[in-house]
Amino acid sequence: MTQEVREKKMSSDQFDKAQSGAGFIAALDQSGGSTPKALTLYGIAEDAYSDDAQMFDLVHEMRTRIITSPSFDGDRILGAILFEDTMDREIDGRSTPDYLWNVRQIVPFLKVDKGLADERDGAQLMKPIPNLDELLSRARDKGVFGTKMRSVIKLPGAGLSAVVDQQFAIGRQILAAGLIPIIEPEIDIHSPEKSKAEEQLKSALLDGVDSLDDGQFVMLKLTLPDVDDLYRELVDHPKVLRVVALSGGYGRDEACAKLARNHGVIASFSRALTEGLTAQQSDDEFNAALDTAIGSIAKASRT
Repeated sequence: MTQEVREKKMSSDQFDKAQSGAGFIAALDQSGGSTPKALTLYGIAEDAYSDDAQMFDLVHEMRTRIITSPSFDGDRILGAILFEDTMDREIDGRSTPDYLWNVRQIVPFLKVDKGLADERDGAQLMKPIPNLDELLSRARDKGVFGTKMRSVIKLPGAGLSAVVDQQFAIGRQILAAGLIPIIEPEIDIHSPEKSKAEEQLKSALLDGVDSLDDGQFVMLKLTLPDVDDLYRELVDHPKVLRVVALSGGYGRDEACAKLARNHGVIASFSRALTEGLTAQQSDDEFNAALDTAIGSIAKASRT
């Protein structure tokens, strides 16, 4: 089997699992701005490291502990979203994407956005993403299947429309590079007009996916809506590979309860996944806590 044939088969197998596999997507993509908070929740204070290099070493140790845990299995974990630094590092002598797919049978995704711009018109667009084509090429060569990029919506209106337009414009660039974009226009769970924003977002997303060419697919990562099954049309849309939900600041129990009421939507949780995990736990304690978290999130994703 030639390298080209192997790559095509891998891509096809990853597509099949992303489209119809059981389980949920683990969001392990905290970047420079959110890493200190993630480490603090994990029990590592900011005075435990003196620079970014040490900080990223520590967070990679945390992610390695999660990914290599026997609880982190491909039967319940469909995919995992990585930060660029994690993609470029190794686990047990293999690149992280290679380890995820070929050891765990977990589809690797890459966070490609560079953070949020200042709020305007009730929303935060993504900052410019320099050298995106080079990053996408490198990710594809490492066996990454898709990408994720996040914007934030506080209110309905022009800002929301601008978020969706930007997401689909960059999404087309990602599709052209041979990867599947996860489009993530997060609605702030504390928005005073959350329901109204969700109705506008649904309409804008339907227009966006309708505009895709035949044979093009995207995934959508959305805040759990106030109205159950609000996004069912998107779940069933032929150009939407999967709709996944972010926890968005809800605790794990509340996020799972909301998720279970939205049929066809699976989880892509970050904080709710790692809730209760600490560096001070023994391996048995850590694995048991992670197993409980994965079990509850996977169950809610099956409903």
